[in-house]
Amino acid sequence: MEVIKLPLFSERIEKVSMFINTAYLYLRMKMKEESELTKMIWVLSYMQGEMVEAWKDNLLNKLSKGKSEVKTAEELFSKTRNKFEETAEEKRKVEQLRTIEQRGRTYNEYVQEFKKIARGSRYKKQPLIEEFKRGLSRRIRRKLVEAKSSLCTIEE
Repeated sequence: MEVIKLPLFSERIEKVSMFINTAYLYLRMKMKEESELTKMIWVLSYMQGEMVEAWKDNLLNKLSKGKSEVKTAEELFSKTRNKFEETAEEKRKVEQLRTIEQRGRTYNEYVQEFKKIARGSRYKKQPLIEEFKRGLSRRIRRKLVEAKSSLCTIEE
């Protein structure tokens, strides 16, 4: 039985699950007799990319010394999913925060949409407020400047 070739790992959120699912199927069909260490090293060999290199090197170092908390391919998949799906989701939210604008929305609609996107972005305090202000309509930004008011919270 032929199995699809495992693609190189991509840190994009929609690709993380695809990589894990394909690797899981491959291991079940072609490598079921191999040791867990061999399986994990094989999976890690397909993980390449800017964000994953340091994480992978650290894990390989721990595996080679027998000091890794990850003992099975299943645990590796779980740890990979947690690390990179969360990171990719956070990046997506940050990108949305950087591009959201009030445009035709009411102020309250903009606030609600902004808050929804901000959850999970890890933006806090002043950086979050700066992104919020950037997206406001020109009219409201002008009023803030004229009032010489600096927002401390989004609710203000």
